[in-house]
Amino acid sequence: MKRSRTAALLLMSATPLLLTACQGDEDLTREGLFTSVDSCAAQTGDRATCQQAFDKSQAEAAKDAPQFASREECAKNYDWDRCAEQKDSGGHSFFGPMMAGFFISQMMRNGSPMAGFNSGPAWRNSAGAWQRPDPGTGGASGVYSGSRAGAKMVPVTATPDRAMTVTRGGFGSSFGSRSAGG
Repeated sequence: MKRSRTAALLLMSATPLLLTACQGDEDLTREGLFTSVDSCAAQTGDRATCQQAFDKSQAEAAKDAPQFASREECAKNYDWDRCAEQKDSGGHSFFGPMMAGFFISQMMRNGSPMAGFNSGPAWRNSAGAWQRPDPGTGGASGVYSGSRAGAKMVPVTATPDRAMTVTRGGFGSSFGSRSAGG
């Protein structure tokens, strides 16, 4: 009986240490959706990074955009005035929606942002819902329904032009909070 009490006390005292060790392995990512470089700079305080993210997203937009054979086909999913003729990197013409926003995401370690960031284009369909290329397809390898090529789109739940959202991956990934700029 004494042996089991001692073992239980040892386990109870070691549990906080084990949980603390798990916290160091968590993956934190902060991410934001912005409609302009100005709104991004207002939320993050870093205009240079926002401009780089916008430029990179714009360059990727033609590659990852849903592609349609005609403007009418594009307008079934996106507003008519958002559909335009575009060219992919191979010079092939297609109709697709114009980029409506861009994402910035950055990994964090011990609560501080790490060097470097990821960014990508975002589109808004005719129902007002935001979409982005499915990160699981690696860009243009997916197929968007109703189009002939382009990336598979996934819905976006982020609210544009707000403070960047911090999410936790891995163990205990159900956490989410807002950061206060910077």
